[in-house]
Parts: sequence; structure tokens; C-alpha cells
Amino acid sequence: MSLSVIQGALELGLIFAIMSLGIFISFRILNIPDLTIDGTFTLGTSVSAIFAVNGHPVLGVILAMVAGGLAGCVTGFLQTKMKVQPILAGILTMTALYSVNLRVMGQKPNLSLFDKESIFSGLTQLMGEQYANLMMIALILIISLLAIYFFLKTQLGMSLRATGDNEDMVRASSINSDAMKIMGLAIANAFVALAGAILAQYQSFSDVSGGIGMMVIGLASIIVGEAVFGRKSILRSLLAVVVGAVIYRFVLTIALRIGLEAGDLKLFSAILVTIAICIPTLKGFIMKRRSRRAKN
Repeated sequence: MSLSVIQGALELGLIFAIMSLGIFISFRILNIPDLTIDGTFTLGTSVSAIFAVNGHPVLGVILAMVAGGLAGCVTGFLQTKMKVQPILAGILTMTALYSVNLRVMGQKPNLSLFDKESIFSGLTQLMGEQYANLMMIALILIISLLAIYFFLKTQLGMSLRATGDNEDMVRASSINSDAMKIMGLAIANAFVALAGAILAQYQSFSDVSGGIGMMVIGLASIIVGEAVFGRKSILRSLLAVVVGAVIYRFVLTIALRIGLEAGDLKLFSAILVTIAICIPTLKGFIMKRRSRRAKN
């Protein structure tokens, strides 16, 4: 692979790492399979793109996070107050967001940002085009990772973690577990939308179906990263998510380079996640068979 291909894979991997950090909060911290992700990612690209078209790229990224957080609040409200099952609540919000995203983009299925100012423009003028994108994405990722890490170390963050570990205990401690869930889903979807906002300006376009399969990408990043780093501490888990996202993107890039069709990437991703999830079960099955043979 050429240097430009490696750099491109690294940049995309870091963008998806930001998204995966959000999914980590809902999937690992709260133990909620939040399917809002696919819709929220596109919401981030849509809001970011429409503001960038009108000359406000930075504001677009900020408001994309706000919009993503509001979408997470809707899912959390359905789960906690309306007693809708978590998966169904996510599906409902994700479905509604398809129409919302079309509205945001002016009923257009895609929106071009060609020749428009982006969050990368200022840094490009300072240090040239070659590494400006990578530096900006890495900077946002570092800020996001540190923000999540220090938040989870606060009393509010520990209450959020406790809600995911043992909701009954949290309620017995007079902590509002419903509020914790809504807050956690809002934060998770805000970071997912942030990743979408960055990707839209990085690729110079937004597509209404661009979020399809993002949940699978996020899960793959988390599972692959944990297989490498483990889950012994919060910091280690967060770093595992980042490394997993980069590894996952490089795996996809290599697969494309050796002849995999672009249309098969979603299938490849699903198979990769399935294998990673099934590894512990397969290991347990193999260990049981070995112990049985040893007894015989």
C-alpha cells in the first residue's frame, strides 16, 4: 500500500474511533444496544453539511453534536418513561431520523461540499494539505477521549457506570437511573453525530443513507480493540476502542486492495463482528471437549 492509502485509512479509522467511543458509552457502560446510531450518524453529517454549505463549518460540527444529543434523549425518553424496549426505541428514533435528515438537507438525498470552507481549511493554510486533515482529526479524537475519560471519573460519571452495572443498586442509593440512561444515551449519540459531522466535511459530501451499518462498525471496533487490549480499566478500554477502530479500518482497506468489492464491505463487516463475538463461545466449547476427552 502507498503512503497516501495508509494515511487515508488512518484518518478514517480515527473518525470512526470517535463514533466508537460514543457506542462504547451506550453498549459497554450502559449495556444498551442503541440502534439510534445509524440515524444519528447521518444526522451529524446532515447538520454539518448544511451549515458548511452556508459558510459555518465549525458551528455545523457543534450543532451536529447538539442534534445527536437530542436524538439520544428521545431514545432514552422512550426507554425510560414510555417503557419501550431498548431495541425498539432505537429503531423508532432511527426511522424517524431518516425523514428528519432529509428535511435538514432540504429534501435532497445528498449534499456536496465541494469548494466550501471546512474545519480543515484553517489548518490546511497553516501547514499544507498533506497532514492537515490527520492532525485535525487526531486533535478532536484526543479531546473527545480525554473528555469521556475524565467525565467517567467524576461522581456523575461513576453514577452512570453504576447504572449500567447494577440498576437496582443505583435506585436503592437514591440515584435517578432513568436520568442516567437518558444522559448516557445523549452523550453517546452526541459523539456519534460528531464523527458524522467530521466525516461529512472530510469527504466533502453528505448522503442520507451514509449511516447504514455504523452500529456494526462501532461494535467491530470495540470487540477487536478489546481482543487486543482487554478491559482492565476505563482508560485501557477507551484506548482499545481507538486502536480497534484503526485496526478495523486497515483490515477493510487491505480487503479492498486484494479485490473485495466495495458493495461487499457491509457483509464483510457483519461476518467479522459475528466471528469476534462468537470467539469466547467457541473457546468454551473447545475447552469442554478437551476436558471430556481428558476424563475419558
